[in-house]
Parts: sequence; C-alpha cells; structure tokens
Amino acid sequence: MTPGVLYISYDGMLEPLGQSQVLAYLKRLAAERPIHLISFEKPDDWADTDERDRVRQDILGCGITWYPLRYHKRPSSLATAFDICHGIAVGGVIVFRHRIRIIHARSYVASVMALALKRLLGVKLVFDMRGFWADERVDGGLWPRNGYMYRAAKWFERRFLLAADHVVSLTHAAVTEMQRFAYLQCHKPSFTVIPTCADLARFHPMPRPTMGRPFVLGYVGTAGTWYLFDEVAASFAQLLRQRPDARFLIVNRGEHAYIRERLTAAGVPAESVELTTATHSEVPRLIARMDAGIFFIRPVFSKQASAPTKLAEFLGCGVPCLGNAGIGDMAQVLEGEQVGVALRAFDQASLAAGIARLLELVAVPGISERCVSAAQRHFSLDEGVRRYGHIYRLLAQDRPIQLT
Repeated sequence: MTPGVLYISYDGMLEPLGQSQVLAYLKRLAAERPIHLISFEKPDDWADTDERDRVRQDILGCGITWYPLRYHKRPSSLATAFDICHGIAVGGVIVFRHRIRIIHARSYVASVMALALKRLLGVKLVFDMRGFWADERVDGGLWPRNGYMYRAAKWFERRFLLAADHVVSLTHAAVTEMQRFAYLQCHKPSFTVIPTCADLARFHPMPRPTMGRPFVLGYVGTAGTWYLFDEVAASFAQLLRQRPDARFLIVNRGEHAYIRERLTAAGVPAESVELTTATHSEVPRLIARMDAGIFFIRPVFSKQASAPTKLAEFLGCGVPCLGNAGIGDMAQVLEGEQVGVALRAFDQASLAAGIARLLELVAVPGISERCVSAAQRHFSLDEGVRRYGHIYRLLAQDRPIQLT
C-alpha cells in the first residue's frame, strides 16, 4: 500500500489562501497516495454553512480525509499553544491509526506540531517554510526583534531546519540565504524550490472588450501589514494624471474602511474606484476585467523568501504587473520575462515613470500571451504538484533528494 501523508496547515481551508495554496495541490497529490489534512478554521468562516458544505464535499470528492479543527485567536500565545497541543493530539491519532510515514507541515506553527510528532513517532518531516515567518513578524511591526516571541520562533526555525528530512522554499534567494546560516554548515538539509503556484486551468485569460472601455488597474488581496498600499494609491493617482478615465478595481476582504481612507488621503476620487469582495472561485473573472495589476511589498529581509500568490494569478490571467524589487525572485520574473515593471524607489518621479512604462507594456502586441507563458514556466500548479510528489516518493523510499 502506498504510504500516506499527513498535511498540517494552520491556515483554514475555508479561506482563499487555503483553497489556492493547499487544496489545489492536495487534490492532485491525493490521486497518488492517501492524504490526511489537519487545518484550523476560523469561527466566522466556519459559520458560513453553505461554503463549509461546498468545501467539505469538494475535499471528500478528491479522496482527502479532512480534520478541521477550530482556530483560537485570544489570548494570542495561550490560544496558539492550545491549538498546537490539539494538533499534536489529533495528529498522533492519525499517524498511529493510518501508519503515516510522512508529515508535511505548512509554515512554522504547523511545523511545531510536526516536529513533536517526528520526535514521538519517528515520521519523516517536510518543512514547507513559506518564507522567513519569524522575520516577517518583526518586519511587519508585529513583534519586537529583541522580544521573546521572535527569539522563540527563531529557536524553532533552527530546530525545523536541522530536523527536517526535506525543506521546501518559495525562492532561490531564500535558499542562498539559508545556506549561509552558521548552524547549517555541517548539516545542510535537502532543499526544493517550489514558488507560489496558481491553478492555471482556472487562472487563464478570458475575453474582454477592447473598445470603448477605460483602462482598469487591479489590486487583489490584503492591503495592510507589509503591503505598501499608500504607494499603490499614489500610483493610481499618477495613473489618473496620465489616463484621466482610468478605473481602479480592488478585490479585498475585511479592509474596505482602511482602503477607502488611504485612497482619499492620496486624492483618488471615489467614483474612479470599485471596491469589492469575492470568493476565491470568483477572482479569475474579476482579474479578467483588469488591464494591469499592481502591488508593492516592503522590501525587507524576510521578503527575499516571499513569492506572492497574486503575481502567479495575474500572469496566468495574461495581466502584466507593476511591482517592486527586493521581493524574492519577483523582479527577475517581471523584468527578465518582460511581463511587468519592478520599481526600486517610491518617490513621485519613480511612480510616474513606472506607470508610464506599464502603460507602454500593456500596449505591446501579444503581451497577454507573454504573461501566460511566463506563468507556465515559473508558477504552474502542475510543476508544483510534480515536485511535491517527487519529494513524497523519495522520502517514502528512503532515498536522498537532489537540490532543485
């Protein structure tokens, strides 16, 4: 019998992130081996019974065994500790009952659970780090660098890297950085780079009218924490100076008041903006209305390990992007593939020049096809599934895995 895998995610499967970056992979991987999935669902998401039933049936139909646990938020440290203990207990039962040999842990909190299960039950551990999470918390202003939480998270990061049977990184830049860590010089784990992928069967170009419509700039996803939304708003203000009829289509959950406030501060008229909420399944059709996408992320240390999901989804839909350098391998993709613009400064002159370059790029014949081709080379879900399946097969066979 093919050995099963226990996948642990602290993100919920009722969230768009869980559906695009966990379920999209696991549905295909479940065709090759049994997949058991532990996730932590937020109460508000769980209360949406229609969506909950839809996702449950979707997961069941793919042959995945789902164990949805409740996510607890407050008090922060104690709530997370409770969730970790709950996950370890449930995971231990699953490993014992189904003779699981591989645990795949998504990011750091899930990896605490997986590390405990590895120590207790001797399973193989895939540390799917999803970026330098502890440093992201500091860079995002959520933790002080000299604080207990950061030091504890970095202590765990060291244990994960030393104990992992395989490490998955989103970017080559992060692997290069980790290979410099002093404690890994005598014990370098095997790495595979799997960028944030998109289901290009869903995120693909759709017909859009080309005559008699304004230029539409698009923004999808979170606007706070380490996203530079003020600079995004200033960029759209610059766009209005160059294309007064332009429209700004923003797809976001839960931050509408903040977004309206920042757009007003940037002098963007309300009538130029459409601000909406969408489920993950609705996002491709909204991107199809956009001529170009935009997002900026603070170019801090932790972001060299980041591969934004929205880049893959924009390009898959044939939409070029305005982004910024210093974020994983993003600048190399945008400019190397000539599918976008990567800014290196955010002063008004740089924003105006970036918008002008973006408008020129959008007008290039065949730009949509070029974006799709770049997405297929860098962010194909098929390639991501192939690499994950390769890791599982070799760990199940106790064979070494080559760096990719």
